[in-house]
Amino acid sequence: MKIIPLTFNPRPLVLLVFFATICATSLRAAGALQPIDISAFADSAHHWRNVHGSSDTPLKPRPGHPSYKPEQVREIAANVLLFQCDNGGWPKNYDMCAILNDEEKAAVLSIKNRKTVTFDNETTHSQVAYLAKAYTQIKDPAYRDACVRGLDFMLSARLPGGGFPQRWPYPEGYHAYITFNDRVMVGILTALRDAGNGVNGFAWLDAARREKCHAAQERGTACILACQYRNAKEELVAWGQQHDPKNLLPAKGRGFELPSLCAQDTAEIIRYLMGFENPSPEIIAAIQAGAAWLEKSKITGIRVEEFKSTPVKFRFHDTDIDRRVVNDPSAPPIWARMYEMKTNRPMFCGRDQKKIYTFPEVDRDRRTGYDWYGYWPADVLTKDYPAWLKKHNLSKK
Repeated sequence: MKIIPLTFNPRPLVLLVFFATICATSLRAAGALQPIDISAFADSAHHWRNVHGSSDTPLKPRPGHPSYKPEQVREIAANVLLFQCDNGGWPKNYDMCAILNDEEKAAVLSIKNRKTVTFDNETTHSQVAYLAKAYTQIKDPAYRDACVRGLDFMLSARLPGGGFPQRWPYPEGYHAYITFNDRVMVGILTALRDAGNGVNGFAWLDAARREKCHAAQERGTACILACQYRNAKEELVAWGQQHDPKNLLPAKGRGFELPSLCAQDTAEIIRYLMGFENPSPEIIAAIQAGAAWLEKSKITGIRVEEFKSTPVKFRFHDTDIDRRVVNDPSAPPIWARMYEMKTNRPMFCGRDQKKIYTFPEVDRDRRTGYDWYGYWPADVLTKDYPAWLKKHNLSKK
């Protein structure tokens, strides 16, 4: 019997292996996309969805407007690109995660040529930081280019003393002040610090632009230190919501935001300053003094309670609740948002722009539409600051 040798054709197996490899590579690439933190978009998204804005806002949310999930990086990044204005910045009070139809996308395109944009409500620096991380994962040149344009826009907005205003360009009134409110300074300088150090998504950034970001961040940090308020005893204490760029003192913002020391912004500034690996003696002194002021300014034995009330429509928000302060010996420490500069006494204000000292005197619009009390410094004092002291072998002041 003649034995016929079996022959083996490797071609089908080679093709099978080839296509399996391609599929596996694609799956790995898709699976490698990690969700990017979108928490910095939350403030503007809240205002878009829940707070009445200007009547000329071209894009308004639908009831129950759907959103992309954090893991949908490409879709969110596409929105970020869509909303970027021609000057490189972004408009505030829109939701970067909103799922938009064609008509809504066209409405966004209609505002791309606006001249003045903002850093308010964590705008522009948050989009820049997001795009840096998106480009690190996906390598789409459009992400890189938009991120660089955003960085350049932020660099162009720097005031002569190193601070940053709330709006740019052509800021007017309090919009031209050095702004700490809503993390304007801290948000911008954090992004510039990351860019200058090539971390948190910025490893790809060119050396020349890194150096520009580093220099701007250093000048901005020096501005923060210069703005820290000194009391009558010439002791460093805290920061206001916005500071006059000429005399560096806390200044008036909106009508109900009088010059004051702000617990919320002071806590955010301290957290930013603690982010330096090798802090200078000046930074150490500022942190210790700010933390001491926060400790001194905490309020015990009370809490803010919300309760149902007559529904009412105000210019910027609707509400069916009201708020009151109640005594509660078991309540954790709380802080007023604003403290009088000379006395360190908690202070409040209504739409009438008159300073008052008790919460019930605040009109209901501002009682329910503004956070006059909060726990902003709690984690700073109980977790971040003690860990920072231990890390640098320092003690409380």
